[in-house]
This record gives sequence, C-alpha cells and structure tokens, in this order.
Amino acid sequence: MSITFDNASAARAAAGAAALLPDVPPGFVWGSATAAYQIEGGAGEDGRGESIWDVFCRRPGAIADGTSGAVACDSYHRWRDDVELLAGLGVDAYRFSVAWPRVLPAGRGAVNQAGLDYYDRLVDALCERGIRPFVTLYHWDLPQALEDGGGWRARDTADRFAEYAGLVAGVLQDRVQDWITLNEPYCSSIVGYAEGRHAPGATEGHGALAAAHHLLLGHGRAAAAIRAAAGARARVGITLNFSPVVAASDTDADRAAAQRLDAVLNRQFADPLLDGTYPEGFERLYAGVSDLSFRRDGDLEIIAAPLDFLGVNYYYRLHAVDAPLAQPDPARRSAADIGVRTVPPPGVATTDLGWPIEPQGLFDTLTGLAARYPGLPPVYITENGCAELRETPEPDPERMVFIAAHLAAAARAAAADDRLELLGYFYWSLLDNFEWARGYGPRFGLAHVDYATGERTPKASYHWLRERLRAHRERSAGPR
Repeated sequence: MSITFDNASAARAAAGAAALLPDVPPGFVWGSATAAYQIEGGAGEDGRGESIWDVFCRRPGAIADGTSGAVACDSYHRWRDDVELLAGLGVDAYRFSVAWPRVLPAGRGAVNQAGLDYYDRLVDALCERGIRPFVTLYHWDLPQALEDGGGWRARDTADRFAEYAGLVAGVLQDRVQDWITLNEPYCSSIVGYAEGRHAPGATEGHGALAAAHHLLLGHGRAAAAIRAAAGARARVGITLNFSPVVAASDTDADRAAAQRLDAVLNRQFADPLLDGTYPEGFERLYAGVSDLSFRRDGDLEIIAAPLDFLGVNYYYRLHAVDAPLAQPDPARRSAADIGVRTVPPPGVATTDLGWPIEPQGLFDTLTGLAARYPGLPPVYITENGCAELRETPEPDPERMVFIAAHLAAAARAAAADDRLELLGYFYWSLLDNFEWARGYGPRFGLAHVDYATGERTPKASYHWLRERLRAHRERSAGPR
C-alpha cells in the first residue's frame, strides 16, 4: 500500500502532523475503537445467544474466507491483554460495543448475568487504568430471535432495543458517562436488508427502508431509556458513517446521481436526527418501492431528541456516476438500487481494500455538517483507519501517514468553522479483527493479531502514536 494525497496542502499538513499531533482544545479525547462481534469470540459460551452474524456467517459464500466471529481475537478471554494495550498506547478512552445477545440471549426477557458481568469487569479494568469507556450499544449483532420476528423491519424491535439499552445503562451508569446508541445504521439497514452483503443478508425495498426508520426510532427511545436509567450524568450520542458524495463528472446526470446517493447514505439518517425531517425528494426516489407506511406521527420528534454528541465515522469519499436501474420494476427493486455506481477517482492512491485515500473528504464532512445543521452537537471522530492485507506485523508507515493526514484535515476543519466543536478522535482499530463479510484478510489494527494463537503484537504505528501522544501531553502541559 502506498499513499499520496488529494492535494498539496494535505500532503504538507501530513508532513507537519507526522512530527507532532495537531493542536487541539483542552480535554480533547484520544482513543481507539473495537466492536464486540469483531473481537470477542466466545460465541457459544456462558449463555450468549445467537446473533444475526452467527447465522449469516454459516451461509455459503457470505464471508470471503468462509470464517466467522466465533473466536475472532478471543477478547472474551484476553480482555485484560487488550486493556493493557490501551494503557500502553496512552489513549484517554476506549470505544467498545456490548453484544446484545450476550446480555439478552433472546433479545428480550431473561437477563444473562454472566454476559453483564463480562462488561462489568471490562469497565472496572478500564476505569482502574484511567481509560474512559465509550459504550456502543448496537454494533450490528442483533439477536437472531428478534430477526426471526422481523428484525429491524418490525417496529417492536425499536422497543426491545430501548429496554436493552436501559438495562445496560442501569448496570454501568456509575462508571460510564458516554453512550453511543447505534453504530452506522446505514450499514445495519441498507447494507444488511437491501444489498444483502451484511447480516441478515436480505435484498428488500420496503423492508430495508422500514429497518432504517426503526433503527432511528430505536435510537430515540433508547436515548430516553439511558437518560432515565443513568440520570443527568449520561451523555448520549449516535455514530453515523459519512462519505461525502461528489459527481464523477460535470454532467447533470452525474450530479443528480451524487444527490441521490447522498440522500440515501448520509441524509436519510442525519436529517431526521439533526433536523427532524427526511431529505427532500426521498419519497419520490422510492415511489413504488415503498409506501413508507412504517412512519407514524410523532416518530420524528422521538428521533430528533437532542444529542449530547455526534459520532462521525469517515473512511473515504465517493465519486458517483449515473447508471441504469438494475431492476426497473419498482415493486421488485431493493432500496440500494437507485441508479448510481461509484468509480475510483483518477490519480488518487487507495488502501489495500481499494478505498480512495482522501483526507480532504474528512474536512468536507465536518465543515459540511456544521454548515448544514445549525446547532450541530459536539462531534467525535469515532472511526477512521486504513487496512493492509499483510499477514505479518511488518512496519506500517503508511498507516502513520494516513492517521497524520486525517488528523491534520480534522484540525483544519475545526479551525475553519467555529460552529464545529470537535472533541475527540478514535482510531479504528485497536486490533486486527474479523472484518465482517471480508473475513480476516484486511488488517486495520494498531496491534497485529495472530489468529491461530491470539497473540497481540504492537505494530510500528502503535509505537508511533504512543510517542506522539506522550509528546502532545508534554507540550500541552507546558513548562512547570
């Protein structure tokens, strides 16, 4: 993997940030992130129920290498090692997710105390090491029992999610202040229920749009449940994945394609949460695909309840081209079929996954949010990272440059618009892990994982970031 930058200013910013992390406000949070199904393993242990990913991974051809998260990084047993990795890195915070089926095996009803105890121990260990827990309550692992009843297509799942959120918050509220309801509802709904690339592997129109709406409704109800259980101390947010969409050419058709993709990927979620509306033209886009009958009066008021913060996941920018619909019959179209394809931008380097490396896209995302949504809540970059396909823990200078360039872009955005309050940055990921439908090939981690033995080996990028965090703190402290 080799890296160039989308413009000369980004390259210069990266060169400067490579020596020192950018100046940030006091209290800025430096962290790293993981997700339960990607690292925990222990899939059949201590009363954990099945998730939609356990079932999806058994589908022939669903996962590139035929694997699953049944063992993953074995963090269910090696969590102490991971806490020590975090402490050695010197981060302020750790974003991790709770596995819903580990706590409520059927998604509702009887609590699995062993599952709750696991997270109780993990939070205690983080607090003992001075690491602030950021808890994500849903990172895609819906209990299969709820999927059997309709999953996120069903309105009832939003209520079950709120019950689960209130339960976990009630147990951990004395040590956890920061709560993220959902991670990337676009992936949970459109990628999972319309594209079929993620669990549960459906290719639907109405059902996928219902899932998207019910995820947002579940967020709103869960936010209320967390605040009821944890009190005024609780800070509640949600994490969305943003990819700024630009037209691949200067034609009207490509510009319209970019607007359609932006509406489905970005604004379908951000507009209801931050503006209490759905994007203009959204109903026309899906005319004949869905009557949107899952929407009810009062839903948007629940969804748009004030956020304490917004999590932004950014990996790449998208370049859109107009394309024919794959299925012209609206009644048979999936919600992902909107007559758009994306193309790689010319002259831009990519990661080993083929993702364009464009730090400017993070700048555009952050400043665009501040411009579009008056009263934007404070923002954390909750995921940002790059993968390589190397299996051994070789030096990874490309990752260092990637991090530096994106941090520089984020710092430029915060300096450019005083409506943007940027509070933190979480690198994805602390560990190499199970990368969903791609299996164990891509490695995003600051620490290499030998999947056969579970051994963790900090990479060069881990040591690089550790030294820069140390230097940053010394610089921020100033002379004594």
